[in-house]
Amino acid sequence: MNKAGFLPIFAALLLASCGGGNSEPTVPERPPLEGASIGGPFTLTGSDGKPVSFSDFDGKYRIVYFGYTYCPDVCPIDMQKISAGLQRFTKAHPQLGKDIQPIFISVDPERDTPKVVGDYVNNFGNRWVGLTGTPDEIKKVADQFAVYYAREEGSGPDDYLMSHSQTPYLLGREGQPLAILPVDEPSTPDTDEGSAQAIAAELERWVQ
Repeated sequence: MNKAGFLPIFAALLLASCGGGNSEPTVPERPPLEGASIGGPFTLTGSDGKPVSFSDFDGKYRIVYFGYTYCPDVCPIDMQKISAGLQRFTKAHPQLGKDIQPIFISVDPERDTPKVVGDYVNNFGNRWVGLTGTPDEIKKVADQFAVYYAREEGSGPDDYLMSHSQTPYLLGREGQPLAILPVDEPSTPDTDEGSAQAIAAELERWVQ
């Protein structure tokens, strides 16, 4: 090939290597909760009665779920699916999976003693950390995480339910909010938005 024939080909290769043409640069996907004022430092009580601080888990991703142990249906289903989704993700990504710490925080401190919370989270595997505290401590943490909860009186002093937000938060290694893990929507009985597969897929997007 003579020099005249080589020059157009060289120019085309140079243009391609410099990002020429009509292709647009790929913009990295940003977490939906990036920059949100959700979370923050706190200290509550673990299942052994000792203080546990949010900063104890720095360097790990965190799944934070607010609920209560007497919840008749929603909480145990969510916890089971989160556990199954985390297990699924860990099987595919063993090292990253180990870097995720699931945390359960009770919104019913009157009944949820440290032991009760500890026994409850053990039903969903040995990876969960269960936390409780005084009513004032729980309110402060719930406010930090924009979680709503309220007591619904029953037929007796101990016969009551707690309505609460259904929001499993995923937070990054520095405690920064990333996303809300999917949960099942009751209004769509034929679709399980909060399946283990859906939760694992959401972890795939943000845990790196």
